[in-house]
Amino acid sequence: MTETLPPLLLIGCGKMGGAMLAGWLEQGLPAGSVVVEPHAAATAAFAGRVRVVASIAEIPAGFAPAAVILATKPQEAPNVLPLLAPLVAGAPVFISIMAGRNIAGMAAALGGAARIVRAMPNTPAAIRQGFTVACAGPGVSAEQRALTDRLLTAIGEAAWVEDEGLIDPVTAVSGGGPAYVFLLAEVMEAAAIAQGLPADLARRMARSTVAGSGALLGASAEDAGQLRRNVTSPKGTTERALAVLMAEWPDSMHRAIAAATARSRELAG
Repeated sequence: MTETLPPLLLIGCGKMGGAMLAGWLEQGLPAGSVVVEPHAAATAAFAGRVRVVASIAEIPAGFAPAAVILATKPQEAPNVLPLLAPLVAGAPVFISIMAGRNIAGMAAALGGAARIVRAMPNTPAAIRQGFTVACAGPGVSAEQRALTDRLLTAIGEAAWVEDEGLIDPVTAVSGGGPAYVFLLAEVMEAAAIAQGLPADLARRMARSTVAGSGALLGASAEDAGQLRRNVTSPKGTTERALAVLMAEWPDSMHRAIAAATARSRELAG
């Protein structure tokens, strides 16, 4: 495969970092790219396709990545970022997917000249159907923004905002959103079992219904509200169920998103 991406440095190869790496390899990521990940099991699927090291100290001398992707836990940032400060001189773009960590705080830890993009992807990136919102910090060039966009669209859809403060609600809605959908499937399965359906049938039905509804939403030009109304016959069973859900669910979701947004801001440190 023709190499169509420059060498990258990935710091952290957990669920999200691994999903992103898989997408980049499909785009022709050079084998000379480096992944820093202390847990060997996390990088087993990428053996021989990139260079894996266990710590930042083991990054090869002279390695000059075009981008450094920060995919560690936000709580690890105070320890990790200062170790990466020597790379700033090579003028890579630092792309952070750490929840809550803001550009100013990362720049202070890396050095004032660091060029940083703050981004928030979500786990459907694992099947190249993620959604990522990004915000470029001071000094990020047009070429670096284009490279970042290329990396993000390799795992799904990408959008940009100019106001970094919007990344916190993005984290709450999109970053955490798959968990809310999975909870829906989990609760539907449990409710089906409570109504007497066999457990295996309840699981298949809940999963397929949620997955199929998501696919229909993605394929339809109608908004979610209209699709909901399309399913809701007057005086029918769905209307009766929605009367229960609508009494509490919208307010609960608003409070949940607000709580997650607040937590994202707290993680800025």
